[in-house]
Amino acid sequence: MNWALHVLGVGNAQAVELGSSGAVVERGGKPLLLIDCGPDTLTRYLDAYGELPAAVYITHVHMDHVGGLERLFYRAYFDPARRGCIRLYAHAALLPLLQGRVADYPNVLAEGGANFWDAFHLVPVSRGFWHAGHWFDVFPTRHHAPNTSFGLALANSFTWTGDTRPIPELLLQHAGGAALVAHDCALLGNPSHTGLDDIEREYPQELRARLLLYHYGSANDAQTMAARGYRVAEPGVCYPLAPPTSGTEVQT
Repeated sequence: MNWALHVLGVGNAQAVELGSSGAVVERGGKPLLLIDCGPDTLTRYLDAYGELPAAVYITHVHMDHVGGLERLFYRAYFDPARRGCIRLYAHAALLPLLQGRVADYPNVLAEGGANFWDAFHLVPVSRGFWHAGHWFDVFPTRHHAPNTSFGLALANSFTWTGDTRPIPELLLQHAGGAALVAHDCALLGNPSHTGLDDIEREYPQELRARLLLYHYGSANDAQTMAARGYRVAEPGVCYPLAPPTSGTEVQT
């Protein structure tokens, strides 16, 4: 069965024209798991698939990665077939931040009588989680404060770093084999994000050859990185993945 990573958006918080960074893991041409839900992510998802996501993984709680959850709440809550059914996976350390960021507003409905989490099936995770018969590894990344941002990996298939500084020791563990490595990268780095110079200093050539760069600042930045020999993610493009080696195929 064919696997792919459908990148919905590739921009950083200011590059709104490139879309909020996020992607969909596809199996057999169908969506399996949405990664992050920024302000425009749900629109791009609905344009691609015509229905709400069955499952979402949240890397961290900056608004360019969770700003679309309120809209997803309304769509799910008022659909009796979907209310309480959308699995939302998030590291346990993120739950207080996620609660404060998107779920703690009083009277999420003007009429009252509803909690934000009524629309979802919230699944706290730590080392990882099972979804659709496959084990997804979860690991910490280097973004602002410790334990506030977490990447995602499917064994020998793909790794999605989320926002991060370079993490060579973690990618050595979670990005083995021929796995695609979707990595935060702008032309210039800063204390919370990876730059092209960081990539070239921290990662060996074998790993750099498997990188798919996203979360950049402009189309011009993307062209510059591509001219340096890197594969740069484009919004709306599906990237083939090797079949994962974790778990067992389960029809859902």
